[in-house]
Amino acid sequence: MGSCIICGAPADGAICESHEQDVLFEFTGSNPNQLTPGRYYSGTVDGFAEFGVFVNVGDRVTGLLHRSELDRRLDSLDWDEGDEVFVQVTGVRDNGNVDLGWSLRQSEREFRGTLIDDPEQGAVLPDDYDGDGDGRDDGDQQATTDGAGTVDPQTRDDDGNASVAESEDASEASTESDSQAETESDSQAETESDSQAETESDSQAETESDSQAETESESQAETESESQAEADSESDSEAEPSRVQIATLSDRVDETVRIEGEVVGARQTSGPTVFEIRDESATVDCAAFVEAGVRAYPEVETGDFVRLDGVVELRHNELQVETDELQKLEGDERETVETRLEDALRAEARPDDVGLLADHGAVGAVHDRIRDAAEAVRRAVMESRPVIVRHDATADGYVAGAAIERAVLPLVRDEHAQSDAQYHYFDRRPLEDGDYDMADATKDVTQMLDNRERHDEKLPLFVVVGAGSTVESADGLELLDVYDAPRVVVDTGYPDEDVADLADVSVNPHLADADAAGDDVTAGVLGANLAAHVNGDVRDGVAHLPAVSYWDDAPDAYVDLAEEAGYEESHTDALREAVALEAYYQSYEDKRELITDLLFEHEKRDLAEHVAEQFREKLETEIDTVEPNLSIRGENGVSFTVLDTEAFTHRFDFPPTGLLLDEIHRRELGADAAPGDHHVTVGFDEDELRVRSDGRVNAREVADAASETAPTAGISAKGTRDGRIEFLIGERDAALDAVVEAIADQI
Repeated sequence: MGSCIICGAPADGAICESHEQDVLFEFTGSNPNQLTPGRYYSGTVDGFAEFGVFVNVGDRVTGLLHRSELDRRLDSLDWDEGDEVFVQVTGVRDNGNVDLGWSLRQSEREFRGTLIDDPEQGAVLPDDYDGDGDGRDDGDQQATTDGAGTVDPQTRDDDGNASVAESEDASEASTESDSQAETESDSQAETESDSQAETESDSQAETESDSQAETESESQAETESESQAEADSESDSEAEPSRVQIATLSDRVDETVRIEGEVVGARQTSGPTVFEIRDESATVDCAAFVEAGVRAYPEVETGDFVRLDGVVELRHNELQVETDELQKLEGDERETVETRLEDALRAEARPDDVGLLADHGAVGAVHDRIRDAAEAVRRAVMESRPVIVRHDATADGYVAGAAIERAVLPLVRDEHAQSDAQYHYFDRRPLEDGDYDMADATKDVTQMLDNRERHDEKLPLFVVVGAGSTVESADGLELLDVYDAPRVVVDTGYPDEDVADLADVSVNPHLADADAAGDDVTAGVLGANLAAHVNGDVRDGVAHLPAVSYWDDAPDAYVDLAEEAGYEESHTDALREAVALEAYYQSYEDKRELITDLLFEHEKRDLAEHVAEQFREKLETEIDTVEPNLSIRGENGVSFTVLDTEAFTHRFDFPPTGLLLDEIHRRELGADAAPGDHHVTVGFDEDELRVRSDGRVNAREVADAASETAPTAGISAKGTRDGRIEFLIGERDAALDAVVEAIADQI
């Protein structure tokens, strides 16, 4: 019977049952059935599959870490074949297959020790393992403990394991000390016997002389002690490390450094406390260890400014500082560091006054607002604040959101040492209904508060693209405002009054210059220009996106930009169609990698062409279905194409109603042989009517007028220009007639 190296309790080996999951095991066996479920083992990556990762546990046993066990997406794992990783054995099946689980601890130092798991010897300390299965009996593994029955920290090795060898060394030292003490005692007795033979007068003289000598000696000793203390103090002062910028740490691995900055995150692992510290140059994780799972420096919180001394280390190809000392700064010291960071942040966050992608009057009217929005995004990255892009789930919305994503991700990777930082500090979430409503905001607020509570994460910057200008988004933006979450709105839709005031920055040509705004600006145009200001390195890489965002009549300047970048007009058409099709499926997902392949991987042109072909086939099939069921009616000189979308479309298949009506409207306009005639397309189902009129119809004004004609139909509008108009199911015919009449009167 041995004792637990952690708590000292009796154990069948070096660890008790209650602490088995606190240590790391190295497996020496050759059979899966020799593994112990529940234990954490070191292993090496053997290979990858669509369903997970194969990990070698020891030299001759392989298990599967299924993707469902991961705490992140499989494609976000920064693991290569042969890398050392840490996994939990969750079970061994009858056929010998080993099921593995994810370990939050992916660093050896986060465990409370390391043991060898040997089939013959059991769980033994590395120093006790003989490598042949004939190690010492477990009863000989009693570790030295302190008074509380736990392992004395001084008897642990660098991995936190108890060292029996050190205990034996201490025993030998104790024996030598006893022998020396006996010798000194005998010598002292002989000296005292000789001393008794001396006369009293000599003794008195010697006493007086000794007293004087002691006084002089003590005085001299005090002087020397003070001098030594001053020398030691000066030496300590000289030994203090100089402050360095975090951006230079990659050149200082294994060196002791001092950094000063703001704590932008603090998380408690099962081992150390990890503080994320930002200075004027970059951000780095700093691990502080007191005891496994115990909060180090509990007085230090997110938002505090600190001075930290520690050793720079490289763990799993990521920089980390092992903290020796952490001091919370107050008063003038805090103000000095805070001012330094703020000045650097302001100077770096403000983008250069660069030109727009092309000369476009409506975009030029909001150039300064684009710079303001770019500054907000850049500042969020530098402050370690997540950036959440919310965009309309249409081809135009995806193009705009992907452009911003393309610009921000490299900045996040440069700012943070963690390999998976781009998944923590940036997210793109499509809006299925084209508005940032209360449902969307509630989901975002719930997640951001959870992240703040669990991970001490800053509140995100929300960038709402292709939405956010109408009252339908007001409640959602107001909810974010309650929590002081920063907000940027980038939109081309005609805005409702006062809604723009709910954003910190609002980029919308209609707000800048009504004459310059027109209706020829897309969200993709604004998103690409914003991306070029956020990160100048991606300017050429997003230059083709404005042309992709137009369904027809793209300005020549954007067509030329795309061709200069190697995207001829037929291919930009294919890109737009491919994105539109993929936007429909799983519209709530960002589909980051797929959208990247479509829009930015030029060598994957065949992918876009393949998906675009499916788009055209599905769209043409639906057009053939609805064309015989289109009705044409006239009202006050206005031609209306009307479609009952509930009765004559496949409502739950591609294309969605909005995209189908857009295509019908474009084709009807192209067939109109009388220039100057007004044409409107209307699609309606059981309780909603959609209008397409090239922005000439104000849905709110139409709804107000129609309500007077059909007061019992419950008519109300959602959106302004070319919006949606809702009504009661039982009054559908009356509502349709009233809306058509109101549109004709307005035009």
